[in-house]
Amino acid sequence: FFFFDSLQDQFDNLEKHTQWGIDVLEKYIKFVKERTEIELSYAKQLRNLSKKYQPKKNSKEEEEYRYTSTKAFLATLNEMNDYAGQHEVISENMTSLITAELTRYVQELKQERKSHFHDGRKAQQHIETCWKQLEASKRRFERDCKEADRAQQYFEKMDADINVTKADVEKARQQAQLRHQMAEDSKAEYSSTLQKFNSEQHEHYYTHIPNIFQKIQEMEERRIVRIGESMKTFAEVDRQVIPIIGKCLDEITKAAESVDHKNDSQMVIEAFKSGFEPPGDIEFEDFTQPMKRTVSESSLSNSRGDGKSESKFGSKSKGKLWPFIKKNKLMSLLTSPHQPPPPPPASASPSAVPNGPQSPKQQKEPLSHRFNEFMTSKPKIHCFRSLKRGGAGPEDFSNLPPEQRRKKLQQKVDELNRDIQKELDQRDALTKMKDVYIKNPQMGDAASVDHRLAELGQNIEKLRLEVQKFEGWLADVEGRLPVRNEQPRRQSGMYEPQNPSAVNSCAQDRESPDGSYTEEQSQETEMKVPATDFDDEFDDEEPLPTIGTCKALYTFEGQNEGTISVAEGEMLYVIEEDKGDGWTRIRRNEDEEGYVPTSYVEVYLDKNAKGA
Repeated sequence: FFFFDSLQDQFDNLEKHTQWGIDVLEKYIKFVKERTEIELSYAKQLRNLSKKYQPKKNSKEEEEYRYTSTKAFLATLNEMNDYAGQHEVISENMTSLITAELTRYVQELKQERKSHFHDGRKAQQHIETCWKQLEASKRRFERDCKEADRAQQYFEKMDADINVTKADVEKARQQAQLRHQMAEDSKAEYSSTLQKFNSEQHEHYYTHIPNIFQKIQEMEERRIVRIGESMKTFAEVDRQVIPIIGKCLDEITKAAESVDHKNDSQMVIEAFKSGFEPPGDIEFEDFTQPMKRTVSESSLSNSRGDGKSESKFGSKSKGKLWPFIKKNKLMSLLTSPHQPPPPPPASASPSAVPNGPQSPKQQKEPLSHRFNEFMTSKPKIHCFRSLKRGGAGPEDFSNLPPEQRRKKLQQKVDELNRDIQKELDQRDALTKMKDVYIKNPQMGDAASVDHRLAELGQNIEKLRLEVQKFEGWLADVEGRLPVRNEQPRRQSGMYEPQNPSAVNSCAQDRESPDGSYTEEQSQETEMKVPATDFDDEFDDEEPLPTIGTCKALYTFEGQNEGTISVAEGEMLYVIEEDKGDGWTRIRRNEDEEGYVPTSYVEVYLDKNAKGA
């Protein structure tokens, strides 16, 4: 930028151009700022996405993340969290290295631009002032010259006129000389002003204005260089996080490659392995011969004769039944009559005599009927302890299959051992503290920790008793689990009187509340269990709640085991409905309860109790 025809126009053009450059810079700052906001928003959405699919602590969902496929997914979520962190780094670096720096630079640029154009306008005003002074001096010199010429002409005219007095001529001559002197002075002033203006003009066009234009040019070039550097930084900020993002992607790939389908399948097998043995072959039942059916030890049900003989000899084996076998409730085994109920006295059957002799054997159900019952049955809970605890499983996990029960018991033993270790550590610490107090009484009273030590001793003793109890159940389960690679065999289906856990587990239906199977006896297995074996287990149980009342329609003399005598018209309490076997369980008072034929009573059930 050197010399231009119209200085003012050039200043206007430069002012517009430099303002456009600042606008471009501010536009780029706004672009980078919006990019950082997008990066932050993207990082936040990624983090929310990762958090959304993270497993909840202490939930069933957390247990599912032990498989290799779900572990790989969890690793992907964690890497996505790190991936989001890199986008936050991009936003932070762009904000600090570009947005903040350029914003500060724009403020400096505006101040510098303002200063340069102020200097330019000041120089322009100065040269304009010099020009005005020159013009004024020139006009004054021109006026004085004209006045001197007129005065000279007037003098000459007066001097040539003979009628004019000599005094007038002298006066005209003096006036002409004065005007001529004034013209000479104006000429000198004009000459001086002109030289000064020429000097100022030369300085203005060749020194001041070029310097100002040069500064504006340098300012504009620095702006262009700065925006180019910012664009380069824009790319470098992205490039710096590429290696870390690549590592995140590599970790996701590594996690995906660690998925092992065989291992996951084996974990599923270990998790749901029940420990049940497959049933043996079902023998052919020949209905053409009126002979007693013989069932092998490995069949779906044991014969009553075998069950009785084994019960009498007190066999130690406890049958592991296949899930398809129908099971009986414990109280039914103890007290429910093992025969069909007698028909009411008004029955037309010739053998319908109340309390008449009944067949001691229960009719066997067809196999197809058993399968239908299994497919249509729903889980039920008939355990006294479960009812009292609001439906919770038994303490010894007897509602689970053998293998699952063993795992649960082992986990319980390990948990109790950890609790014991914590209590022991606390006791050791308090013991050391007590020793310190004894040696240094000023630090504390040694007797103040005795109470806590006694509590810890009691807690440890209670935990050890719990461990012994669960270890006993665990040993019982491990002793009854089948040995691997052995030929499958069926065991006799009877309860073991010497094993309290077999009774404590309570009789269940063939399915527990969570759908698992329990080890119980076939409905067809008839056995004798001494009442004393169960007395201790159920002494602390609450009596069954009444669910209604009933009125005896006929007199019934309960002569069989588990029945109760009633008189016609007597009102009694109902504690258990007819389960389809024709018997209803009733109670007269706290000490007298038993079964009566359903057809002998008229039942009035309480709706609330029935719903519960």
